[in-house]
Amino acid sequence: MSQIIEKPPVCMTIAGLDPSGGAGVVADVSAFSRFGCFPSMVITSVTFQNTTGVFGADNLSAESVQRQADAVFDDYEIAALKTGMLPTAEIIKTVADLVKRRSVENFVIDPVVRSTSGYDLIDDDALRALVAELFPLALIATPNLAEAERITGISIETPSDLERAAAAMLETGVRYVLIKGGHRIKTDVDSDIARDHLFSRAGTQAFEAEFIETTATHGTGCVLSAAITANLALGHSVENSVRTAKEFVTNAIRNAPMLGHGHSPIGI
Repeated sequence: MSQIIEKPPVCMTIAGLDPSGGAGVVADVSAFSRFGCFPSMVITSVTFQNTTGVFGADNLSAESVQRQADAVFDDYEIAALKTGMLPTAEIIKTVADLVKRRSVENFVIDPVVRSTSGYDLIDDDALRALVAELFPLALIATPNLAEAERITGISIETPSDLERAAAAMLETGVRYVLIKGGHRIKTDVDSDIARDHLFSRAGTQAFEAEFIETTATHGTGCVLSAAITANLALGHSVENSVRTAKEFVTNAIRNAPMLGHGHSPIGI
């Protein structure tokens, strides 16, 4: 009697290629696979980077991005889609058109705007297009504090600043905003806790984990958003997807292989 094998949900990432393997589509694909999802990818940019920094990038054309994505969508049923590095306004508009044409519901935006080493991965025109074109289509956006500040123009130092920034992003139409790096906010709460805040029109929820002092942080944002995407594809709620993804990233940081001379990739 033959065994019936259930088809895995297919996840897609539209992001840049990190040749050192710690971030971008390589990290996304690894995270998708770890949750039992089948990975697919669309490359927007070939970056020149390693654990010590980003040294440049060759961006692909919007037509190339569209042809990559359409080839996969024509063949597979995509259960969830996430974006990472979208370097130009033309690419962003192409992705927005794709999401609308393909009626993507589980759409996650990781608004990658600047590398840890300070390299700008997106210019101001592209950032405006990201907020205007993609945020209204997204289920959840996952900015860190620096990205939230650049998106909203609000300097985030206090809990009230955090709430104002989240409210500004929710006004764009995105249904959930997860702002990462809450341990940097000035409060009386223990700073040894890594705290992220999930905002929606229904309220706010904090997700906490042990804060691990480490240089192994390369690709953490990519992996977190990819893990959220995979869990959404598996049918979990936004809240449970965020909770599971945060636990996954915390364990991955704890188990980092400590590679390279800079910020090591995490252990996925």
